[in-house]
Amino acid sequence: MKRFFLIILLTISALSFAQNKVNQAETTQKLATTMYLIDNFYVDSTDMPKLTEEAIVAMLKSLDPHSAYIAAKDVKKANENLEGSFDGIGVTFQILRDTILVVSAVPGGPSEKVGIMAGDRIVTIDGENAFGKKVNNEYVTKHLRGKKGTKVVLGIRRGDDKELVDFEIVRDKIPLNSINTYFMVDKKIGYIKLDQFAQKSVEEFENALQDLKKQGMKSLIFDLRGNSGGYLQTAFELGNEFLGSGKTVVFTEGLKSPKMYYETDRNGGFRDGRLVVLIDEGSASASEIVSGAIQDWDRGVLIGRRSFGKGLVQRPFNLPDGAQIRLTTARYHTPTGRCIQRSYEEGSEEYFKEMTKRLEHGEYYHADSIQFPDSLKYYTLTSGRTVYGGGGIMPDIFMPVDTTYSTKLFTDLVRKLVFNSYCIDYVLANREQINKDYSDFEKFNKKFEVDDAMIENFKKAAEEKGVKWDEGQFERSESWIKLRIKAIIAQNVWNIDKFYQVVAKDDKMIEQAVKILNSKKEYNDILGK
Repeated sequence: MKRFFLIILLTISALSFAQNKVNQAETTQKLATTMYLIDNFYVDSTDMPKLTEEAIVAMLKSLDPHSAYIAAKDVKKANENLEGSFDGIGVTFQILRDTILVVSAVPGGPSEKVGIMAGDRIVTIDGENAFGKKVNNEYVTKHLRGKKGTKVVLGIRRGDDKELVDFEIVRDKIPLNSINTYFMVDKKIGYIKLDQFAQKSVEEFENALQDLKKQGMKSLIFDLRGNSGGYLQTAFELGNEFLGSGKTVVFTEGLKSPKMYYETDRNGGFRDGRLVVLIDEGSASASEIVSGAIQDWDRGVLIGRRSFGKGLVQRPFNLPDGAQIRLTTARYHTPTGRCIQRSYEEGSEEYFKEMTKRLEHGEYYHADSIQFPDSLKYYTLTSGRTVYGGGGIMPDIFMPVDTTYSTKLFTDLVRKLVFNSYCIDYVLANREQINKDYSDFEKFNKKFEVDDAMIENFKKAAEEKGVKWDEGQFERSESWIKLRIKAIIAQNVWNIDKFYQVVAKDDKMIEQAVKILNSKKEYNDILGK
């Protein structure tokens, strides 16, 4: 009887394999025949290479939001944000329904400085419509990149707003380093901000870690806010830095990709000290791998807001003409088995509206607006704490968006480049005096204050750029406006990492992290130790 059933199973398997081969042949022949018929019998002339690319793009769009086609001429440029440098406005984008969609603004880049946000749609460029069939990777590159110092004006549609908002952006050199800043918050707590998981990120991290240890660091704040991801291998190697040997950082699995475990094979550079990881809605992919592993192993405390929810692995495949397909081949899972990828069943357009929906639902302000079903419940591997899958990493401690800079006045000041223009003029006029009064950045950071006279001049500069000054809104955002002025002055006198060091003084998440790291009991209670 057993032999009989075995014969049946083998027969079914063989038939299934044969049927699959037939279906593949039929599909391939069908597509090739269609292209042949168009090329040889269509009424008008056709651009067959272009038509082929459009067919590929359409097929990939129907699969998932992250599978993508990259033309041969664009492959090198597509990797520049992780491997090289270029002059431009500093955004990662995706063309969705013939519209340029901002996926993220490069931290510290020109677009981030003026207030470009993930989810913004670029509708016009220098007054010209930037949507429709003409929009492709080549079009975007041609219009958004350019020589450092040149300007471009983008017409942005945000959310469901009907009116466009113009942003003037000055092109600049996009930063190469994936770690823009690291410093000591106090005598024992270090801070590292990682902006992307690039080829040299691990090397940069290890150098920063060693430097901070020399300065007396015992505990670490690892900032992954706004980090949209990068290389899976880099994420695994950074997970190595925090976990002991033989621990799973992530595993991947797909229907046609066997399960693959990424386990630590060495002792990391920071596997014992207290650790806090900062995440938000802009933390995606590789950021979620690292933060998910740290949470699952009860290695550190996560603070912030629910992460983006991208748990798909893209594998690059080169085509004969040098073009590349980045095809989703697997889903990644945290060590407990959580799949962090959120649903895309309603299509890519709805998928990328998720951040706007979270805002409308109040998720950025109230943790209880997020509901997780019991079916998504998991338990951490050391203390058995409850964590959830299915749509991003939920932090251990929720921190709402800081509303002190959510006024229209503050938005207009950023959007119309008042901060940058005022601070550049101020530094040009006062650089010598600043260097005389403050021998180094540390002294500047402790003692420099934005006084009433500076605010009056800042107000005049704002009004000259068409910003309507509202005293009530200024009072609400005053502390943040002054801090940003100070930070941009520091950036122009020294460099970009000083900007982050200044604003850290009024960063509510960093304040909360310091509070927890300085309390052994509170830290251990959160982790169930």
